[in-house]
Amino acid sequence: MMEGSMWNFGRRASGVERQASGVERGAPRAEPPSRRAGLASYFTVALLAAGAGALGYWLASHPSVMDHVTTHGEWRWIPRGADSVRAYVAYPERSDRAPAIIVIHEIFGLTDWEPTVADKLAARGYVAIVPDLLSRRFGMTPADPDSGRKLVAQLNPDSITADLNAAYDWLNQQPAVRPDNIATIGFCWGGGQSFRYATNNPKLQAVVVCYGPAPDSAGLSRVKAPVLGVYGEKDARINQDLPRVEDFMRNSGKRYVAEVYEGTGHGFLKPGRMGSDGPAVDRAWTRILNFYRENLGH
Repeated sequence: MMEGSMWNFGRRASGVERQASGVERGAPRAEPPSRRAGLASYFTVALLAAGAGALGYWLASHPSVMDHVTTHGEWRWIPRGADSVRAYVAYPERSDRAPAIIVIHEIFGLTDWEPTVADKLAARGYVAIVPDLLSRRFGMTPADPDSGRKLVAQLNPDSITADLNAAYDWLNQQPAVRPDNIATIGFCWGGGQSFRYATNNPKLQAVVVCYGPAPDSAGLSRVKAPVLGVYGEKDARINQDLPRVEDFMRNSGKRYVAEVYEGTGHGFLKPGRMGSDGPAVDRAWTRILNFYRENLGH
């Protein structure tokens, strides 16, 4: 998944460095062979030590590379009528068919982060797909987050539903997926789309909404699947609507649990957000995975 990434611990001499050494001045002083060999050995050992130290530091700060759980991830275009949607798909290592989860990205489009969520879910035994909801109209999400946000604002709900239906139908046809054993999870804007998609697809088996807005009462009345809401404490813009949603879902006999995590803000499951470096992240993911296990099996 880390396409084109490379760790280079060496250093290439610049023209200034070459000139300072006398290489480009035309009159370099000759060094005795033994001294040249000694210097070469010294610099070789120094470079190897520096490289080993840097590699050791990187491995220590990236424990996931030592994780024995392996998955398979791939990019593909999935059919959507006469068109197609770009998506990242992560598969678990298991011998039987797995439940599947549709991961819905934030308002910035499909970034480098959402595929890591799919990999996390695959490591727990689920097939996970992240459709790029900008790809059918715009090719793929742009690298600039603000550009992605502006493009997402141009999407209409019916088009989003059709793209999510394409992801659902594609999963349902895969031999690695347990038919009709499919759930969703969405973040921020995608959390709202996860909730809204549940109003349009009664076949969903579980829905996770991470700090996303809820549908209106007419939409909530169409939700069939159990819903888990994960919210940041410092997120009044979203949380002020939770009492309405809880009352409606409870009075309608629908399954909805809203959990607010102390010391966190909007988007806290993504690195760099308020509370993303605290214990709430692990607690929230444990709750999410237990919710899927209860409603999808394993």
